[in-house]
Amino acid sequence: MERKSFDWREFLILWAAGVWGAIAVLPYVLTLQAPLLEKMPPLPMPLTVVIAIQVIQNAVLVAIAVGLGLLLAARIELGAPLLEARLDGEAVGQRLRALLAPTVLAGVAAGVVIIALDRLAFAPRVPAALSTGGHPPAWQGFLASFYGGITEELFMRLFLMSLLAWLLGLVWRDRSGHPTVGALWAANLVAAILFGLGHLPTTAALVPLTGMVVLRAIVLNGIAGVVFGHLYWTRGLEAAMLAHFSADTVLHVLTPLFLS
Repeated sequence: MERKSFDWREFLILWAAGVWGAIAVLPYVLTLQAPLLEKMPPLPMPLTVVIAIQVIQNAVLVAIAVGLGLLLAARIELGAPLLEARLDGEAVGQRLRALLAPTVLAGVAAGVVIIALDRLAFAPRVPAALSTGGHPPAWQGFLASFYGGITEELFMRLFLMSLLAWLLGLVWRDRSGHPTVGALWAANLVAAILFGLGHLPTTAALVPLTGMVVLRAIVLNGIAGVVFGHLYWTRGLEAAMLAHFSADTVLHVLTPLFLS
């Protein structure tokens, strides 16, 4: 199997998009953390400096995730096929249009399932702050959706799922040397669980972590993570990004507008 050479244009585009997502989520995060910041002692430096440092840190982490993710994805023939084709000079408009409807619908469906499951199964068993009220404004939720749709997908699918699939593929591989379907499913499920656990620090800023709160984070985010992971491996990174952005729009834009 001939491996693709590393494309710095692809790296820079994905890195810039990931940094933009990390910046776009800041208003949402600051609104969520406002009660906590009010209770904390004064910061040793202005908040703007703290934010600037966080942005720089995120830029470095995104660079690492994108760089390693592209290298790993190329080894197992995953990646961002539409972006790669466009950079190779191919027309991708028709392929993008064919991708939009199924991926957006998958993301919207995941968001609706998460809302329904949360309200029916978890809301009676977890602190009310997690399920009712306290939503940042819809415009902040819209900006935050870029973080989920772009930056989180670079971390969780392009990097983490590719890494897991490559590692599992060292043991479970087909005749062409690629990870088997079982290895890809295992990588998808593990990445989805870690995706759910990754939301716990934000949750801990709102309520104490209990077994039910942790289970809620794993189940609700894991459902979405499995959907995004399957799209990543079957249709490419762009599909996972579109679905994730659509799901987050349902959760962070429509929810505060209509369900709060």
